[in-house]
Amino acid sequence: MSSKPSIPKGTRDFSTSEMLKREYIFESIKHVFRLYGYQPIETPAIENLTTLLGKYGEEGDKLLFRILNSGDYLSSVSDDELGKREYGKLSARICEKGLRYDLTVPFARYVVQHRDEIVFPFKRYQIQPVWRADRPQKGRYREFFQCDVDVIGSDSLLNEYELIRIIDDIFKKLGISTVIKINNRKVLAGIAAYIGESDRIIDITVAIDKIDKIGITNVNSELISKGLSNEAISNLQPFLQLTGNTSDKIASLGKLLSLSEVGMKGITELQTLFAYIESSVLSCDIELDLTLARGLNYYTGAIIEVKSKDVNIGSICGGGRYDNLTGVFGMEGVSGVGISFGADRIYDVLNQLNLFNEITVSSTEVLVVNFGEKESLYARKILDSLHSFNVFSELYPDAQKLKRQISYADSKKIPYIIMAGEDEISKNTITIKIMSSGEQKNIPLIDLSSFVSEYLSSSK
Repeated sequence: MSSKPSIPKGTRDFSTSEMLKREYIFESIKHVFRLYGYQPIETPAIENLTTLLGKYGEEGDKLLFRILNSGDYLSSVSDDELGKREYGKLSARICEKGLRYDLTVPFARYVVQHRDEIVFPFKRYQIQPVWRADRPQKGRYREFFQCDVDVIGSDSLLNEYELIRIIDDIFKKLGISTVIKINNRKVLAGIAAYIGESDRIIDITVAIDKIDKIGITNVNSELISKGLSNEAISNLQPFLQLTGNTSDKIASLGKLLSLSEVGMKGITELQTLFAYIESSVLSCDIELDLTLARGLNYYTGAIIEVKSKDVNIGSICGGGRYDNLTGVFGMEGVSGVGISFGADRIYDVLNQLNLFNEITVSSTEVLVVNFGEKESLYARKILDSLHSFNVFSELYPDAQKLKRQISYADSKKIPYIIMAGEDEISKNTITIKIMSSGEQKNIPLIDLSSFVSEYLSSSK
């Protein structure tokens, strides 16, 4: 007996209704991206491991999906090497490519590779799937879509401010109440220097980035396991527990980091960014969060994370400034900043809040009934007219009983049916059935455009 088909853990199938909702999310996000002048690119799902490795930190490298080399990939590996089971070394020998972990590193590779074709500052958006060999759990998948928007080739903090506006516009459009958390990696570097652990900045940022998940006690335990002294951890606590409004926190930071050049530069950047924010009207909440670190190593300045206020699902958007990501590919001194929207988590938030019930998803609006071979010529003429009016419409392919065709329309939630039998054809008319009320109208075919203008939302 054949086994029941299945899909890998951490991946999902999406039904027609689910896909229509997902497309609504993508189109909403894409509309705002374009509104601010960003243009689309795409990169391959597969990248060379030399492109990916070393960009996400040790934990990120472990989550890369690696692809076995084609052909006899074990031919260059000895039996002795296989017997040692040193999987890291073996992987490097038998895998040269991997599935992309995010869209930012491939974007940096793209910029360097296509530098002669690009006008800087380069504003791009990219909506594609990424893969991570993570443990599947609520809100965490192995395959998921990211919707990235970046500007590269500009140091201006107006770019960070614009990204905040984009975040606010998109979540306002989707109806999700959010809080945007902001911090700065330079401030974190200053804190690491203040507690005497500059060399352990990565260990510190990776650990404190988990505060929301594991709590401050477990974070401190992790820092001890990484070799930080009790004195350093004690000196770190005032930073993690700062209270008050943004001005109060920045003032306290200024006193603590007054002797740190990099820390003070980060504070100046925060002051500038928050001044831009405070001069505008936003729907979301904005918070300076010094426990925000973002786990990826390539961030160097402002870091941003967005959470839903009504659903506990982790971040639904995040990003930050990266000063020299292109440098690892041979193009030094090019700064960029970007954010990534997690489409799958956004979908889950909208679903949990029943916000899709308030969304009119574009689907078939009119079904043209098929009464037979002779009538189908007239029906196709009707369908052609509907398509010329930009109406989502379809002709039932088989001349089956009217009851079955109506049932088909009902199951697909098609709001209107157009019928044209011998009587309508002889009079050059159509009969329109409004599914919600059962009402039927007979109108001249020439008046179809008037019906479209009055009833159909997608017409133009």
